[in-house]
Amino acid sequence: MLRSIALGLLLINAGYITQDDILMNLQLYFTDIIRRLFTWVEGFFRFENEMLPPDDRINIRLDLENLIIEGSRQLREWERLQDEIPSLDMALKFTDRPGANIRNVNLSVEEWRVVSFINPKNSIHQIASATKLNDLDIRRIVYGLLQAGLVEIIRPEGGSSALPTRMFPVEDREEQKSLVNRLIGRIRSL
Repeated sequence: MLRSIALGLLLINAGYITQDDILMNLQLYFTDIIRRLFTWVEGFFRFENEMLPPDDRINIRLDLENLIIEGSRQLREWERLQDEIPSLDMALKFTDRPGANIRNVNLSVEEWRVVSFINPKNSIHQIASATKLNDLDIRRIVYGLLQAGLVEIIRPEGGSSALPTRMFPVEDREEQKSLVNRLIGRIRSL
């Protein structure tokens, strides 16, 4: 930690960055760490409210109330996306819609990058790797493309390398039951 502080002071003194730049980047870094906590499905942690940080640490103010609200929203979004796209081992293909022209659709740069890899031989996981997207971001983009009616989810074509070797994407029996119950619930809601 002392090296980081010394490096920060050198950069500030050389005029490359300001103290506010460092504090803002540290705030973003710690906010990202706290957001990742919302993805934990199990684990332990201890929060000690009365314990003060050591003197050689840089203190950062965070709005925990907004972080908790945002984290809860993101958790609900993650659960919904996992329900809609339970496995990244599936592939995508463009829907057969006569007259639909993808060039007339307004997509973000990331969405266009994903679209450029859509091929029945490419799994969603492979597309995510090629475009350097994490699971949440690839699910968001695929969900948007599905809702727009541009693509549909299919089993990957050619060879078994892209297909899961198991019938279920998980091995745990309770998780399999949960997956089947979610599928039944989804079918009933149609």
